[in-house]
Amino acid sequence: QVQLVESGGGLVQAGGSLRLSCEASGRTFSNYAMGWFRQAPGKERKFVGAISWSGGSTYYADSVKGRFTISRDNAKNTVYLQMNSLKPEDTAVYYCAASVTFMTRERDQYDYWGQGTQVTVSS
Repeated sequence: QVQLVESGGGLVQAGGSLRLSCEASGRTFSNYAMGWFRQAPGKERKFVGAISWSGGSTYYADSVKGRFTISRDNAKNTVYLQMNSLKPEDTAVYYCAASVTFMTRERDQYDYWGQGTQVTVSS
């Protein structure tokens, strides 16, 4: 089992920045690829980005490419989502997830999920 806890959400004005953190406990963190997803009210949960187990590879949804950056610190069992140039349409609950297989945008390939952290971007 892997437990994931997100933090760092909050209210920010459009154009601002936030950094989300996701701390893992349980099994060896470096064994897992990590992903970030988000879910706006009334909408399905969507892929934001993912990072490989080593941190050497990342990829992002087109909607956040160039604005969001994922990184990880395996020594701290933590993955980060740096969000810059935030837009009102980025408002959502953000979830981190762990995949024992590979870095992917597919929700059903992730084995463990956090509880989410709310991000609200005001216009």
